[in-house]
Amino acid sequence: MRHFLFLTLSALALSAAPSLAEQVSREHGGDTYLAGEAVTETLAATGDVFAAGSVVTTTGTTSGDTHVAGYDVAVGTQTGGDLYAAGSSVNIDAAVGDDITAAGFSVRSTASAVTQGNVRLFGRTLTIEGPVVGALTAFGGTVHLNAPVSGDAWIAAETLSFGPNARIDGNLTLSADDDVVVPADVIPAARITREEWNTREMYREFDRSWDAVEMPLLPVWLSLFSAFLISTIFLLLLAAIFLTFMSERVDKMRRRVTRQPLQTFLLGVIGLSALFGMVPVTALTVIGLPFVPFALLLIIVAWTLGYLLAAYAIAYRLWVAFDGGDTPSMVMRLVMIALAIVVVAVLNFIPFVGWVVNYTLVLLGVGAMTAAMLSVFITDPDPALDVDMQNPTS
Repeated sequence: MRHFLFLTLSALALSAAPSLAEQVSREHGGDTYLAGEAVTETLAATGDVFAAGSVVTTTGTTSGDTHVAGYDVAVGTQTGGDLYAAGSSVNIDAAVGDDITAAGFSVRSTASAVTQGNVRLFGRTLTIEGPVVGALTAFGGTVHLNAPVSGDAWIAAETLSFGPNARIDGNLTLSADDDVVVPADVIPAARITREEWNTREMYREFDRSWDAVEMPLLPVWLSLFSAFLISTIFLLLLAAIFLTFMSERVDKMRRRVTRQPLQTFLLGVIGLSALFGMVPVTALTVIGLPFVPFALLLIIVAWTLGYLLAAYAIAYRLWVAFDGGDTPSMVMRLVMIALAIVVVAVLNFIPFVGWVVNYTLVLLGVGAMTAAMLSVFITDPDPALDVDMQNPTS
C-alpha cells in the first residue's frame, strides 16, 4: 500500500504539470511512465508501468506492476505483477498475475480480470465479476459479487447482492445489515462470520492487517502548534483586511464592546440566537432547504468575526490602559490581536474557564455587530460612540 500511495501521487503530480497537456511517454530504468490529459497506450513493457491523467486507457501487456491514477481509468493491460488503480471510475478488464488494489467511486472488475492473488477494492459501488484465486477484500456502499473466490472473503457493505457466478470457497467475514441474505450456493452459513456494522472499527482492523512500515508523523504537540499557527495567521489576515478597508466601522464596534459590555453581551445573545434559529426556520419552509448550508456558513462567519472583534477590543483597551498610546500603528494593532489570541488559547487549557472566556468574546463581538446592523434602522442610543475618529481613546 505504501508503494501504491507514493507512486500514484507521483504520477498525479506529473500529469498535473502544464507542460504535459499532450501525452508524454518515457522509459527509464526498465519502467514505463505515461502522463497527460488523456492517456491511451498499448503496452509491451518488461518492467513496471506508471500512468496518470484525466482519462487513462491502457491495453497490451506488462511483466511488472501496473500503477494507474486518473479520473476515468480503464485498465486492459495484462499485468504480470500487481495492479494498483485509483480514480473516480475504475474498470479492470485484463488478467493480473498477482494482487489488485483499487479505489474509486465506482470500481469494476470484468470476467476477463482473472486475479491470481488477492483482490482489495474500495469504493461507493463495487462490482466483482473477475475470478479471484486468492482472498477478496471489498469495502463499499453497494457491493455486487458475481465471480468465484477461491480464498477467504471479507465484505463490508450497506447493500450486498450476488450474481449467478458468485461462489466463496473459503470463509466469509461479513459486515452488513442483518437483513442481507447470503445464498447457500454461494457459501454455507456455517462458514459465515457476521460482524457488527461499525465502519470505524473495520477500517482500523484493515489498517492493522497491512504489514506496512510506520510512516514518519509529526509529534502531537507539533501538529497542534501547526494548526494553531495556521489559525492565527488566518485571523490576522482577516483583521488586517477589516482594519484597512473598514477601520472607522471597526473602531466604532470596538468602542461599543468596552463602553457598553453588558448591553453588547445581551445583544450578542439575541444575535447569535437569531442566527441559530434561522436554520430550523429555513428548513421548515421547505423551499428554503437549499439555503440551510448558507445559514450554517453565516453562523461560522459571525462566530469567527465576533471572536476576532472582541479580542481586538479587549487588547486595545488594555493597550490604552497601560499608556501604550491612543493611535497605535497597523502593525501594533496586529501584534495586539496576535497576543490576545495567544492568551485566550492558553486559557483554553484551564477547564471551564477557557470555554467561558471564548464564548464571552464571541457574544461580545456578535453583539457589537448586531448593534451596528440595528443602527441602520434605529438611532444609536449613545452618540458618543461616533466621536471624532482622530481621538479614538477608550
